[in-house]
Amino acid sequence: MKILIADDHAIVREGIKQIVKTLPEVTQIDEANDGQEVLTKMSKTSYDLVILDISMPVMSGLDVLQHLKNKGAETRVLVLSFHPMEQYAIRAFKLGAYGYLSKDSAFEELSMAIRKIAGGGKYVSASFAEKLLFKEINPDQNTLHESLSEREFQVMILLAKGKSVTEIAAEIFLSDKTIATYRSRIMEKMQLKKNADLTMYALRNKLIE
Repeated sequence: MKILIADDHAIVREGIKQIVKTLPEVTQIDEANDGQEVLTKMSKTSYDLVILDISMPVMSGLDVLQHLKNKGAETRVLVLSFHPMEQYAIRAFKLGAYGYLSKDSAFEELSMAIRKIAGGGKYVSASFAEKLLFKEINPDQNTLHESLSEREFQVMILLAKGKSVTEIAAEIFLSDKTIATYRSRIMEKMQLKKNADLTMYALRNKLIE
């Protein structure tokens, strides 16, 4: 089994690698420290599994997933993130992820998740499965950002991080006018007025660090 570990923290990559090495079926382990490097390595090597962080420079994990989805790539991806599952897991699964682990439980569950995904299954922790069921039963408990489209959510996170409309337009290859339109929609859906409000909301809901 060929595995690519993508995380911008070398210590985290090393910790994941030590666990992955214990699996006898693993024959190759490569590393990437940002989203663009993930895509570059995937263009040269066919990996059986990519272990992908959400928060990375150049391209986020969600951006990588979106790119793979647009290309119709079938690589199995396990998302591993400091962000709580309820904040990003649903979006990750919609973009084609096969599993999601938060880093606070990763080392206990990582081997189990890898084996399940490698076998063609999908992995989600029992505690998160319960939360998903609760959301289905009580949709009124959903947070405001869950009403955003994937692109709106991407723009909201960048705005919350303090980036300007022009900076966001350059980063995701859209016009300033398009980003401004997205911003207006986001503010309306989120019932907010200023970028600072977005930042506070994102911090409060652990969408940014």
